[in-house]
Amino acid sequence: MAQAPDQPDAIWRPSPNVNDRRGAALPDIIVLHYTAMQSAEAALQRLCDPAPPADLSPVSCHYLIGEDGRLWQLCPEARRAWHAGQGAWAGVGDVNSRSIGIELANRAETPFAEGQMAGLERLLPQIMARWSIPPERVIGHSDMAPLRKSDPGTKFDWRRLARQDLSVWPAPGGRDEGDLITDLRRFGYPVDDTPPKDLLAAFRQRFRPWASGPEAADDRIIARDLARRFPAAKG
Repeated sequence: MAQAPDQPDAIWRPSPNVNDRRGAALPDIIVLHYTAMQSAEAALQRLCDPAPPADLSPVSCHYLIGEDGRLWQLCPEARRAWHAGQGAWAGVGDVNSRSIGIELANRAETPFAEGQMAGLERLLPQIMARWSIPPERVIGHSDMAPLRKSDPGTKFDWRRLARQDLSVWPAPGGRDEGDLITDLRRFGYPVDDTPPKDLLAAFRQRFRPWASGPEAADDRIIARDLARRFPAAKG
């Protein structure tokens, strides 16, 4: 008997690259990715390949959204997909065991298509409701793995998601009274394992993608606001 997807409008395409969540963990993080491949179909093949070339590891995710909004489910939400890899968020090291992974078909060169964003905006609130995941725990791959990953990249519209309470965005204004690294730790970034320049780059990619140069007052103001309003629960 074929398994039905958790998401009724998803095309069920099971990947063999899954296992059980460790320690009976439940998902409380959502990680967004881009595929950096030529098409959704190419990404689907890669995410379902049990025996990739020797220089690549088997990978999977829970959902893949095409540029036209088509939605595939590759792994049951209750199981552990292999999408996050090495990294951490809010003190969680095995992010795969605590997360739902969503891949967006995008070659990392252009803004995300309207149909795709609309599909993501339909999917996210349903996952968040099923697992009681708050907006501040919808993150990018680059947030939890700043040394390795850059997805979903500078062209992803985080502010658009935040307007719908599907992620978070800093409030305007504020005073320069914080310590950047301390506040990034409080928000969830893996401070202990990441050099300050790489933390700054990952943080800016999401919240100030136009910024360059050394740490500035605006960085500290934004980080303090996020840390105050959305302090990460450790463990």
